[in-house]
Amino acid sequence: MTEIDPANETAAPDQTPNGQPEDTSSNSGRIPKRDFDIPYRYEVTASTAEVTAAHGDIEDGAETGVSVSVAGRIMLKRDQGKLVFADLQDGTGRIQIFGHAKTTPDFDAFSSLFLGDWVGITGEVIKTRRGELSIRPSAWTILAPTQRVFPDKFHGISDQDTKYRQRYVDMWVSEESNTTLRNRSRIMSLTRRWLEDRAFMEVETPTFHGVASGAMARPFTTHHNALDMDLFLRIAPELYLKRLTVGGFERVFEMARVFRNEGISTRHNPEFTMLELYWAYADYNDIMELVENLVSHLAVEITGGTTISYDERELDLAAPWRRASMIELVTEQIGVELSVGMDRAELVAIAEAHDVEVKDYYGTGKIILEIYEKTTEGQLWGPIFVTDYPKEVSPLSRDHRSEPGLTERFEAIVAGRELCNAFSELTDPDEQLARFNDQEAERAAGDAEAMGMDLDYIRALEYGLPPTGGLGIGMDRLVMLLTGSTTIRDVLLFPTLRPEQVRDDSTGDS
Repeated sequence: MTEIDPANETAAPDQTPNGQPEDTSSNSGRIPKRDFDIPYRYEVTASTAEVTAAHGDIEDGAETGVSVSVAGRIMLKRDQGKLVFADLQDGTGRIQIFGHAKTTPDFDAFSSLFLGDWVGITGEVIKTRRGELSIRPSAWTILAPTQRVFPDKFHGISDQDTKYRQRYVDMWVSEESNTTLRNRSRIMSLTRRWLEDRAFMEVETPTFHGVASGAMARPFTTHHNALDMDLFLRIAPELYLKRLTVGGFERVFEMARVFRNEGISTRHNPEFTMLELYWAYADYNDIMELVENLVSHLAVEITGGTTISYDERELDLAAPWRRASMIELVTEQIGVELSVGMDRAELVAIAEAHDVEVKDYYGTGKIILEIYEKTTEGQLWGPIFVTDYPKEVSPLSRDHRSEPGLTERFEAIVAGRELCNAFSELTDPDEQLARFNDQEAERAAGDAEAMGMDLDYIRALEYGLPPTGGLGIGMDRLVMLLTGSTTIRDVLLFPTLRPEQVRDDSTGDS
């Protein structure tokens, strides 16, 4: 290696990026179209991360004699007359491009690049005297010129609506968004691998359902023209997955995109990702162990440990998690002992005392659930397994083996929010048919979220479903937890939004 010219210095860090309008936060401006000869492909020989790994420890002011070809966006540019410094960012990181008027081909065009332009750079890897690893171009080409003003790293995107609508820009200018969304992919991959290591098999089941069932939620409805029939976008894959267990698949899971025609909030999006799994010969106690071990494993992989900070509070996700029944927790919270065998009028009075609305068709189990959700659930920091839900609100769960009127069902509550729902699965076809009939009655009474009657599922149960533990985890909420995100929109690549009022820049109309 040899010393390079002392003039090869990095620009001062407080330099204003060149060629960038003063206000870049709105990302609304157009750039006049520029004509370039765009190649059909570009041969990349190294990523910026690979260049840094191979040469990051060379001495300040040294040349390597090694030429590489990299590609990415120009994310920062500083013009100092005969020197132009640009930061090129690809999917692995960023590196400085050191352009000199004497050595950079078509230097004037290079110095006129805009933030956001995609370029390919071929050149020698060097390090400036100030210690900045750089590439000195011997050739360069434009790969895609931006036609809109690109936000810079200093301003980013200040408008939250724009941030979610233009995620393709947000991921470049917000390191936090980029990291969160990449960690989402890691969490999905790690979850699959963890389950496959335990002999679970990934499957795919239908998205169109003839019956809206498997969960208590409002469905989206569509119509199939060729069959002239209404179909529902699935609200859960549960009943198809249990059909597979009947068919002999003893450990199955699906990363299912599910759809529920409900409101939008910091925890809800109309389409979301649900991990559902079914484990033959297991019960809800086995599923609790699976959940706490899976989540603590993911916490270590993503954050480095089982103790994390969420919403400025500490959470210890290490197994084992506390287990407590719903009725026990409500009793602790309101100081009144409840049971599904209580007189309904007495329960209604307790509910009204806590501002809980009670509809005419609510039974005692539904009233207890409403009291729990209003007074107790949000106070549970957890992690905790809330167990033994009333039978009335658990139409797919097996009766509790020792507590009449309750079922072997649990929800995991972490940071005051439901993370998952799980049961010892109901296997008796006659009992399941009776539960579906109860759901039909509730729908007729006005409950739009009641499950539909799936007679083919009853037929499947008649062939025999062995004792089975089932689980559904909201993967978006799990990603929120492990990335410290407090709104679901931050962990979705493209969250559902209201229609955008698009402005026609050529006329000024919108």
